[in-house]
Amino acid sequence: MGILVLGLVLFLGVHSVRIVADGWRTQTLARMGEMPWKGLYSLVSGVGLALIVWGYGLARQQPVVLWVPPIGMRHAAALLTLIAFVLLAATYVPRNALKARLHHPMVLGVKVWALAHLLSNGNLADVLLFGSFLLWAVLSFRAARQRDRAQGTVYAAGSSAGTAVALVVGLVAWAGFAFWGHAWLIGVAPLGR
Repeated sequence: MGILVLGLVLFLGVHSVRIVADGWRTQTLARMGEMPWKGLYSLVSGVGLALIVWGYGLARQQPVVLWVPPIGMRHAAALLTLIAFVLLAATYVPRNALKARLHHPMVLGVKVWALAHLLSNGNLADVLLFGSFLLWAVLSFRAARQRDRAQGTVYAAGSSAGTAVALVVGLVAWAGFAFWGHAWLIGVAPLGR
């Protein structure tokens, strides 16, 4: 479990700099330069992610069961992850109404993804992993909205075409992951296949 925790500290720690020390981040970025900052950020993120994957895999070999979720939570999780995939797509599809309205759809997608997995998994490693990401997403969203208000950020209006593309891309990506990718990468078929 220690490897998982270390990975979470590194990965979420580096992703939390804007939440807890935005001024320091700005000064350090100016002092180091953009490319060295991004290189260091990417290196720490990559090491953290690798440790999360490794630590979670080790923890799954000897699960500590905290509770057994009802079977119906698997269906709720599938629906919630569909929403998370649509929000993720809305992050990158230009001029869609979801981004225009929500402003930070990726962070909201992480919230929904983490909540879905907390509802459908009851092992200690699951609670650590998904609970940490949920807490990070809540704090990150709040900090991002505060920055938007302080800077007077205005988001471009969405179009019907952009929104439709975000919905279709999110749905197709979700279907591919739910029916094939999750079992292949994680070893669990979320839709019970």
